[in-house]
Amino acid sequence: MNELRKMIEYNLFGVCTTIGERFSIATSRIRLYFIYLSFLTFGSPVIIYFIVAFWMNVKRYILSSKRNPFWHA
Repeated sequence: MNELRKMIEYNLFGVCTTIGERFSIATSRIRLYFIYLSFLTFGSPVIIYFIVAFWMNVKRYILSSKRNPFWHA
């Protein structure tokens, strides 16, 4: 069950999970703070969330293309 949850979270951006693993904080606590902060600031953290999600996907794309044996640079 834990592996399924991690797979879903990483495929659906996984921003909170990545931040939690990097700083050793529970993912549920980060999500809770994100929700509270979104209500207090009228949704502006959502913009930051999408920027971080975009950056993570670009980073994955670059790293996967470097390991691709058919990629010639």
